[in-house]
Amino acid sequence: MKSHDRLDIASLDIIFNRMLETITSSKDDIFIISEQSRRSFEEMRNELEVVRYEISLIINEADDLERKSQLSKQRLVQVSKGFKDFSEEQIRIAYENANDLQTKLLITRQKEKQLREKRDDLERRMKALYDTIERADHIVNQVNVVINYLTSDLKNVGLALEQAKIKQDFGIRIIAAQEEERRRLSREIHDGPAQMMANVLMRSSLIERSYKEKGIEQAIAELSELKVTVRNALSEVRRIIYDLRPMALDDLGIGPTLKKYLSTVMEYNPGVMIHYQSSGQECRLSSEQEVAIFRLVQECVTNSLKHAKPKDIDVKMEWMKEAVNIVVKDNGNGFEMEEVKEQSFGLIGMRERIDLLDGEMKLHSLLGKGTIIMFKIPYSQIKET
Repeated sequence: MKSHDRLDIASLDIIFNRMLETITSSKDDIFIISEQSRRSFEEMRNELEVVRYEISLIINEADDLERKSQLSKQRLVQVSKGFKDFSEEQIRIAYENANDLQTKLLITRQKEKQLREKRDDLERRMKALYDTIERADHIVNQVNVVINYLTSDLKNVGLALEQAKIKQDFGIRIIAAQEEERRRLSREIHDGPAQMMANVLMRSSLIERSYKEKGIEQAIAELSELKVTVRNALSEVRRIIYDLRPMALDDLGIGPTLKKYLSTVMEYNPGVMIHYQSSGQECRLSSEQEVAIFRLVQECVTNSLKHAKPKDIDVKMEWMKEAVNIVVKDNGNGFEMEEVKEQSFGLIGMRERIDLLDGEMKLHSLLGKGTIIMFKIPYSQIKET
């Protein structure tokens, strides 16, 4: 790494600590706002209780005035109709009493309206304050989560950067592996089917000449040999296609495809017994899951044959209610778990696939005792059948 590309961890720690201080300070400010809002809310709630009590009193007073006003109006109608039977003083008193009660009633109703408006305003303000308190509490909780994350999960920034570097290297190695795979396929097609097809073209010309010079019997003999060459070419093309992606996956599913694949691998590796076992009710998964499971088992078996030199390999699939468990076990050389390199290309590739499937992966090995790799993959995407 060039000097100008290096990260200054000390400076990064300073920036990190300042950021943490700023977030903590902001959280304290939000908490203060929340507490002030709570106090205001309590004061408004007490005031609202007083206003509601005053409203109840004013309603009773208005009802009483309404009743008295109705009686005074009846009295006024009575004296107005029989004004000859009542003195002028009695008529005046009845009129003033009715007018006075009506005025008091209007004033009381106006006061009741003002109290109701005050109550509604207090309720609106209390609701707004309550929303503010809830938002403040929510923000404080979120900030606490961020602080906990920063102070716990991001303590070892150097380790995080190292993991990022491993991821970057892994991406580069994936590209290199893709290019190597393209070169391998190119060589296989060139040395296999392409050569065979060139031979077919040449032999077809020979058959035509044999027919003209030596007759039909010689041509038929040449044609029989040509059929064998074409059949071998077709078999080679199918093998290459199968290595790219087993066609049986789409038609038969992961169980039968794995069984057929392992049987083929065993034919190409004499002296190694590969045992396949499936328990539980098999079901079709999404295309992505089935391809990933196939590649995981393929990687495990290939690594075992390449490095462990086993005599037996067991592949077991256990179909559970909500997940499928896959176990790949061999009785090969094994290795010391303390010495296993988590950044090894194969392990990172398998863990990447497992992470994409929201699954779990466990690895156990003993030197001279073999290796066990276990996968658990949830049925996150069941394929409709």
